[in-house]
Amino acid sequence: MSPLDIVILTNGPGEIVTWVRPVVKALRQKLDTDTSQVRISVILSPCPHSTGKEAAIAISYSEIDRVQSAQNFLPFLLWGKTADLWHWRKQGIVIFLGGDQFYTLVVGKRLGYQTLVYGEWDARWYRYLDAFAVMNSNVLQKVPSRYHHKFTVVGDLIADIVLEVETNSPAKSHSITIAENSRQVIGLLPGSKPAKLMQGIPLCLAIAEKLQHLKPELQFMIPVAPTININSLASYAQPENNSLISQLGGVTGKLMKASNPEEDPYIITPQGTKIALITQFPAYQHLLSCQLCVTTVGANTAELGSLGIPMIVLLPTQQLDAMRSWDGIPGILANLPFLGTSFAKLINTLVIRQKRLFAWPNIWAKQEIVPELIGQLNPQDIAIMINNYLNHPEKLQCMSNHLISVRGKHGAAEKIASIVKQQLST
Repeated sequence: MSPLDIVILTNGPGEIVTWVRPVVKALRQKLDTDTSQVRISVILSPCPHSTGKEAAIAISYSEIDRVQSAQNFLPFLLWGKTADLWHWRKQGIVIFLGGDQFYTLVVGKRLGYQTLVYGEWDARWYRYLDAFAVMNSNVLQKVPSRYHHKFTVVGDLIADIVLEVETNSPAKSHSITIAENSRQVIGLLPGSKPAKLMQGIPLCLAIAEKLQHLKPELQFMIPVAPTININSLASYAQPENNSLISQLGGVTGKLMKASNPEEDPYIITPQGTKIALITQFPAYQHLLSCQLCVTTVGANTAELGSLGIPMIVLLPTQQLDAMRSWDGIPGILANLPFLGTSFAKLINTLVIRQKRLFAWPNIWAKQEIVPELIGQLNPQDIAIMINNYLNHPEKLQCMSNHLISVRGKHGAAEKIASIVKQQLST
């Protein structure tokens, strides 16, 4: 086999950790550890969730030979030259692991390489791309049957990370410990963007305070997204920075640093409820200790589903323009300068009226297996619902089992590596 180049296109911090990491490990195991024979390059594209540390994380993986940061992506896409003027081998493959699938088409054509897309939720440009590795068969439902020969169901890359976490952890799989775990922890995932945090932080604080009144032994935590620092996050708990607090339970919070440097900082409410701020990313080890999570809509519902963690999904409508992450034209309109807020309110109103499913596990299952609460949400009502779940661990167990049954199977990285080997041998 002649020397090969493997080009991985990716973007955000989540993709670098949960997709790229297991795939490059599997590629080295399946192909060759000798860089002179198989060279792995990562090219980052811009991402709204970027921390600026993606390139440093990627190059820290011993399996990866070279990395180009997102700031140099556009010149590469337009003219085909990297910032360091990389040399390309005659044979290779471009693998999509995050960003826009269209980039895979452009880069593959420019380099004359095979193309492979990992499709978690959808697959695009299937007329022109060579192969697709998809999480489950649901992705195929949107694809004409004449293109199905390009597709292989490989499973869930996040499940590979989960398996690794569980294998290296003394704790058992979350799916069999809900009833056994005496330490009850509630995870709060309020979002990472300002519009979501404006609602999510005060709502989560109010829910936590109400819950602690019902169950004083409860512990709470927020896994802090890498795109926001703890000071910024805590600012949404202050009335001078967040006018929505009064509409979402009226509970404020103050950021505190633990006296022991090894302990996590926390937010404390006026009634003394503490919410630990977990800055480790990804926080899977901490999330696996949770009995239940309260979360906004988004990719975090897919991650919690892959972990088998029961959840309640909140879509408060106190601020209708909070959701702006729609795909395609609705997403473009919702994020326009000046007019974006009006479009977002209109789009979200129409979407809510459709009574569609929002959480990814529910979408996969085509039924509501985790509760979705939409409207003018009341923290007291949500706290009572959570308390009922905690008093009936068999309900949480059932939800966890259902989540695991609809997630993709583990082993996706190894299957992707096998597809790459097959594509390069043809």
